[in-house]
Amino acid sequence: MADPDQKQVLPQSVLFCCDQNAVRSPMAEGIMKKFYGQDVYVQSAGIRSDLEIDGFAIAVCSEIGVELDRHRTRSFEEMEKLGDELSSFDMVVALTPASRSQAEELTRFDHLELEYWPVTDPSGAQAGDGREAKLAAYRVARDEIVTYLQGRWGPPS
Repeated sequence: MADPDQKQVLPQSVLFCCDQNAVRSPMAEGIMKKFYGQDVYVQSAGIRSDLEIDGFAIAVCSEIGVELDRHRTRSFEEMEKLGDELSSFDMVVALTPASRSQAEELTRFDHLELEYWPVTDPSGAQAGDGREAKLAAYRVARDEIVTYLQGRWGPPS
C-alpha cells in the first residue's frame, strides 16, 4: 500500500476540463501552474467556449497570486484544431459530470489517465446575493481545487 504522505509523481501533461472553460478549469490550470511551475504542461478546455473567463474566478485566484486575466476560453474542438489532441495528454481531469462524459467519449481508445474531481459550481450563487456572497462561493470552488491538487501531488514546489 502506498504511503499517503508520499506525493505522487507529476505527469508530464495535464488537461483540466469543465463545461465552458470559464470558471473551474481555468482556475485549476492557473493554480496548478502556480503550484508546480515548469514541472508539468497544463492546459484547460470546455465542452463549449461561448463565454469569457468569469470575473469572479479572476478575482478569487488573484487573492492567492494566480493571474487569469489573459486566459482565453476554448473548447475541446478548438483545442484540437490548435494541435492539442486530448490523446497527447498524460492525464485529463474532469471537473464536471458533463465534461467527464465528453472526455470519456473522446479518449475511449486512448491510454491516458482520466480522473473526476467534482468541484462545486460557484456560478450558481444568485445575483441578488451580493458581491461578497458570490466571492465566497467562488472561494469554495478555488479551495476545493487546491485541496485536490495538494492531495494528489503534495504542497507547491
